[in-house]
Amino acid sequence: MNEFHRHAVIDIYNYFIATSMAAYTDTPVPYEMFDRFLEMTRGYPAVVVKDDNQRAVGFGFLRPYHQAPTFRRAAEITYFILPEHTGKGLGTAILNRFIEDGKRMGIETILANISSHNEQSLAFHRKRGFRECGRFKRVGKKFDRDFDVVWMQLDLV
Repeated sequence: MNEFHRHAVIDIYNYFIATSMAAYTDTPVPYEMFDRFLEMTRGYPAVVVKDDNQRAVGFGFLRPYHQAPTFRRAAEITYFILPEHTGKGLGTAILNRFIEDGKRMGIETILANISSHNEQSLAFHRKRGFRECGRFKRVGKKFDRDFDVVWMQLDLV
């Protein structure tokens, strides 16, 4: 993921903001948000997924779970893939790449935080070995619906 992908990544993110509970914010973000993504992921893997026509259809990245060096063995994962491209192995490919990259970086745990209304993502992560490790009840509200934030964890060691 690099500057070339700015508009495509933010357009994908804004799609999820407008249509789903997957992105927590409820208003579209400007293209400058991409700078924040690059900042968060500095030194960590970040990818853009393209279809056969080289159109960006998803993106993902690892980032530090916490800035304190005592947490450097944990990373948080984020990925968004447009609905018409899910179920084709793209999410699994991203996850597998990040597992391998993470191991090389000394990461022992990958964390994901997911809206309780995002059943597809919860099922995806469970199927790939993540386990629920925490839940913040009714901490968010989007589209007039309360939601929990579900934390899931995958141990790499």
